[in-house]
Amino acid sequence: MFLRTSQELGSAGSANRLRIGHRPEVKLLPTRRLSRGIRGAIWFCFILLSLGCVACAQVLPGKSFDQAAGPGTNFETAEFRLWYPVQVKSFRAILVLVPGSNEDGRSDVNDRFWQEFASRHDVALIGCHFADKPHDGSVENYANVAQGSGQALVEALASLSTQSDHPELANAPLLLWGFSAGGEFNYEFTAWKPERVAAFVVNKGGVYFSALLPPAARRVPGLLFVGEKDLEWRKRIITGLFALNRREDALWALVEEPGVGHAVGRSQEMAAIFFDAILSLRVGAASAPSLLKLDERSGIIGELTGGSIEPPTGKPDPNRLTDWFPTERVARAWESICRGAPLER
Repeated sequence: MFLRTSQELGSAGSANRLRIGHRPEVKLLPTRRLSRGIRGAIWFCFILLSLGCVACAQVLPGKSFDQAAGPGTNFETAEFRLWYPVQVKSFRAILVLVPGSNEDGRSDVNDRFWQEFASRHDVALIGCHFADKPHDGSVENYANVAQGSGQALVEALASLSTQSDHPELANAPLLLWGFSAGGEFNYEFTAWKPERVAAFVVNKGGVYFSALLPPAARRVPGLLFVGEKDLEWRKRIITGLFALNRREDALWALVEEPGVGHAVGRSQEMAAIFFDAILSLRVGAASAPSLLKLDERSGIIGELTGGSIEPPTGKPDPNRLTDWFPTERVARAWESICRGAPLER
């Protein structure tokens, strides 16, 4: 296995009850069969009412707005959906959700997992739908964001900030989450506009247009996921990009998920822990959208070959490959994912 884990890392309210008062007395039922039928109907209505209440409880109060761009140089479709929790008055950042190849990810803003994350951290969600123009081959050209698709997202954010009456969204820092081609988009967006990105995730993609990223992009914290059972060429591409940029002090970590192929796996839950740390370290109030800078010494170093996690003591040894984590909690999550163990909450 390419990534080994450390063996030496140190160490609600009660439910409401339905109160039933005096049970109405039913007299003169003609038959026992009729009594059972009435009771059955009452219980059926009660069950429907209970299920309806559960369904309502699962929907977080929020607002959504849609925006679309016409065909561009490297895309046929660019559609976006903004969702945000209504109780938040001003947003610190935007979590951008980019799905796999040519898929429509606008409904991803309805994911209860991300909605709860957004509500806890004063973050808005953007679900994306990019689709390529017809072309030969299977490469997602829209992932090459510098050719137009990135600008489509930037312009959509500006328009949605006006529609939603939240002007802070136009320039808010971005947390980039994606799967497969969505991770490719995230990587290329970070290369293109690193000043807008608080953190990004590459998640089991395969085709990239940039190799060694500019210094500013290497300063953007990133998580790069590969699946142990994914196609070997996908794994080699992502680990190669990681090794090349980490060699130049990129603030990134590589995570290999055991037993996982080309699938999201547990990368979503680890990314949430990662984004939580980044919001605390890099993102201030909504009124101050500029990002704080991090460096090698501000984080935790994980040895890929030695199987240990240690505080940085200086410039990494160029002869050994390491992971960089913003906090010890993220480092512990990395260790747990690689061991197949539950994440610490």
